[in-house]
Amino acid sequence: MAEPKTLLDLFALWRGFAIKPALVDARGGAYAVVPAEEVARRAAGLGQGLAALGVEHGDRVAMLVANRPEWHIIDVAVHHLGAANVPIYTTLLAPQVEQLLRDSGAKVLVVDGAEQLAKAQEIGARCKDLGHVILIDGEPPAGVKSLSEVTVELSQEAADAWLASRRGAVAPDDLATLIYTSGTTGEPKGAMLTHDNFVFNAVSSSGQMPWPAEGGEIGLSFLPLSHVLERLVDYIYFLRGVTIAYCGVLEIAEAFQRVRPHLFTAVPRVYEKVYDRIHDEVGKAPRLRQAIFKAAIRTALEAYRSGSRGIAWSVYDKLVYSKIRNAFGGRLRFSISGGAPLPVFVGEFFHAVGVKVMEGYGLTETSPVIAVNTLDRCKVGTVGPVIPGVEVKIAEDGEILSRGRHIMKGYWNKPAETAAVIDKDGWFATGDIGEITPEGLLKITDRKKDILVTAGGKNVAPQPIENQLKASIFVENAVLFGDRKPFITALLVPNFEELERWAKLNGIATASRKELVARPEVQALYQSVVDGINEKVARFEAVKKFAILSEPFTMDGGELTPTLKVKRRVVEKRYKKLIDGMYAEGSGKKG
Repeated sequence: MAEPKTLLDLFALWRGFAIKPALVDARGGAYAVVPAEEVARRAAGLGQGLAALGVEHGDRVAMLVANRPEWHIIDVAVHHLGAANVPIYTTLLAPQVEQLLRDSGAKVLVVDGAEQLAKAQEIGARCKDLGHVILIDGEPPAGVKSLSEVTVELSQEAADAWLASRRGAVAPDDLATLIYTSGTTGEPKGAMLTHDNFVFNAVSSSGQMPWPAEGGEIGLSFLPLSHVLERLVDYIYFLRGVTIAYCGVLEIAEAFQRVRPHLFTAVPRVYEKVYDRIHDEVGKAPRLRQAIFKAAIRTALEAYRSGSRGIAWSVYDKLVYSKIRNAFGGRLRFSISGGAPLPVFVGEFFHAVGVKVMEGYGLTETSPVIAVNTLDRCKVGTVGPVIPGVEVKIAEDGEILSRGRHIMKGYWNKPAETAAVIDKDGWFATGDIGEITPEGLLKITDRKKDILVTAGGKNVAPQPIENQLKASIFVENAVLFGDRKPFITALLVPNFEELERWAKLNGIATASRKELVARPEVQALYQSVVDGINEKVARFEAVKKFAILSEPFTMDGGELTPTLKVKRRVVEKRYKKLIDGMYAEGSGKKG
C-alpha cells in the first residue's frame, strides 16, 4: 500500500500485517481477543448504523467511553463516515459534559455504562443538536439505543467492500477529532485535528524507532484515549501492526504480568508510583537485601552516567535489575512518557536498570508530538530531538514556537483564540519556555502560561477554581498549585475581618492570627469551603490539601501587582516549604 494519507489508510494497513493484530479487552483479569477482521466487520456495521441515524460527513460523534476495544471500533466507524470523534473524559461531571456537547454540536453520544448514561440523561434535553444516545453495556432505557442494535450485521465480504468504498470519500484535511483543552480562563477550547495531523505525526514520530516488519508486538493501553497522547500512540500501533490490549489505570501492575507488553505509554505519575513502590518494598526488606539494592542502584547510576557498564553491573543485573524489568512483564522494548515533565531522578533510575523510558513533548494542539527521545538519541532531562518535518524555534522571550503539518487547524468556533496562538506565518506558540541543547535536543525549562499540568497529565485551569474559592466571604485570596504534582493544593488567604468576626461569634479567642488559623474550628470552616468547591469540579481538579496563611498578600510584600493580581511565581517561591509540605506524606493543612 502507498504511504497512508488518512486514518482510514492506517486502519487498512493494520489489517494487512503478516502477524495478524487484534484489539484485546484485558480489563478485570480478562483477555478477550477481537481479531482485526472482526474489528473491521463491527466497525463497518456500526458505520452503516450511524449513517442510518443521520450521521454524515462533517458531523460530530461524542464518546464517554473508557479504554476498551469498542473505543476504536467506534472511532473507525466514525472516521469512515467522514465524521469527527469528540472524546470526553469519563471523569467529567454532567455540567462539564453538557458544555462540550453543546459547543461541539455532537449529533450522537456513545456512553459505556450506567454511570455515563446518567450524565447523558441529566443533560440530554439541554443539548439541542444531540439526537441519539447509544449505550454499550447494559439494557438501554426508553429513548436510548444499544450499540448492538445500532450495528448492522454484515458478512466479512460486505464489511470489507463498504470500508474500501469509503476510503476515497475522506480527505487528509478533513476533521478527525475535536479534543477539548482548557485555556487560562478555564473555558474549554476544541482543538481541531485533521487526518493529516495524526497520520503525519504517527509516521514521523514512530519512524525514529525500530519496528518488526511483520508486526506481532503488543502495546498496553491504559492512559485515557480522551488524552491526545494515547490517541496518537494507538494510531502508531495501527501503523506498525501492533496488537492493542486495554486495561484500567488501577490494574496496571497486574496487567503488566498478564499482557507482558512490548510497549506502553504513561504519564510521569505512573513511573513515579512504580519507583515509589519498589523503594517501599525494599524498605521493608531485611538489611542485607537493602544494602545489596542500594549498592546495585549506585552502580547502575554510575554506569548510566558514564555510559559504560562493567562486571558489577552484570552481576547486579541478575540479582536486582532483571527483577525490576520483570515488573513490567519481562519483554518491554521501550515505553513513552508524556503529558507532563518526567522527574530526572525517576528517568535516570529506570534507564540505569535497563527500562528504556523515552520522554517526549507536545500539546493537544500539535497532535501532539513535537519532540521525543529515541533509542540512539536519548538524554534524561530533555525531551529529545525534534521529529522530522517539524520546525521549532525559540522566541526572544524564550517561548517555544513550532510549525508544520502537526499543528491543528485551530480552535472550534474560536477564531480570536486561534489567532492568539497561531501567527500569520503558521507558528504556534506553545506557552512553554525552552532551549535547544548543544546536542540538538529540546529542553523545557519553564512554563509561560498558568495552566497546571498534573503528574497525571491532566490540564487544570487554576483561575476559575480560585475565583470560586474567593467567592466565599472568608477567602480574600486563593492560589492553586499542582504543576507536575500528583494532585491540586491551595494556599488560602483569609478575609480576616470576616474570619475574626466569625471567631468572636463562636467564642474562639486567640492571641494572634497565626494561632487563629491553626485552630481546628477554623481549619474545619475552610475545609467546608473547599469541599463545596470540590463538589462542582472534576476529580482531578479537586483541591486535595490546603494551607491557611496568617498574613495577607500585599503590593509592598511583592505578592500583588499594582492592579492587585497575584504574582503566582513570587507566592510559589516565598511559600515553597509550605507547599512542599502539603505533598509530604501525612502532612496537615495548617498555615
